[in-house]
Amino acid sequence: MNADDSSGCPKCGHTQASTDSISTTGGGLSKMFDIQTKKFTVVSCDNCGYSELYKDVRNRGSDVVDVFFG
Repeated sequence: MNADDSSGCPKCGHTQASTDSISTTGGGLSKMFDIQTKKFTVVSCDNCGYSELYKDVRNRGSDVVDVFFG
């Protein structure tokens, strides 16, 4: 990948990714009672598996993939 080329996976340059979501517990009482209060979108490169987490913000849709590719 060229230094001028900012598109594609940051690790391998591949241009296809998939998204998924995960939920995690926060701190304090939510951790003690195993209540999942934190939500994230995971964007993963289909080639090498490199992944980034993004805090789940409603109505973002495919914008998260655009951020992953630069």
